[in-house]
Amino acid sequence: MAPEKKSGWPGSGLAKGLAVTLRTMTKRSVTEQYPEVQPELASRTRGVIGLFEENCTVCMLCARECPDWCIYIDSHKETVPPAAPGGRERSRNVLDRFAIDFSLCMYCGICIEVCPFDALFWSPQFEYAETDIHNLTHERDKLREWMWTVPEPPALDPAAEEPKEIAAARKAADKLAAQEAAQQQAAQEAAEQAAREAAREQEGEA
Repeated sequence: MAPEKKSGWPGSGLAKGLAVTLRTMTKRSVTEQYPEVQPELASRTRGVIGLFEENCTVCMLCARECPDWCIYIDSHKETVPPAAPGGRERSRNVLDRFAIDFSLCMYCGICIEVCPFDALFWSPQFEYAETDIHNLTHERDKLREWMWTVPEPPALDPAAEEPKEIAAARKAADKLAAQEAAQQQAAQEAAEQAAREAAREQEGEA
């Protein structure tokens, strides 16, 4: 089999590389005026991890799946009274501690991906340097504070299918609104009926 011929003339690769270097050298340099001017970061920047504590069910998935074992979670169980008379009591997990050691975290994002209840989010916040490595373990109060720096998700494609969660919530809201409208209609009809009966009684007495 004949050897494949290389395209171009000898040294063409070197010339192309030098051409890129020359084009870059002639461009005007841009200096970021940080920290006076904050940089414009992409919405998907992996800075820190924010915790939306209300969504956390202490399922421990994030801690178990973390390859660096840098997530620390403590919890206890509480008994919840029955919602209706005659029902059974339920137990639920209550979060006591949620901490992340960012000196060990490698920002892989596995904890965010495996969370089934959307309790963890990426925040573009990056100004959390410390002089002591022990101070890089941040507790849930700090993680919750970072939650408010999480950017809004991008808008959906107009042609995309509506998320099932939104469709289910809208269906439940429409059903509740229909029930309330029916109750108001029934109450209005009952009031009109009572008014007609009262008017007939007054006419009979007259």
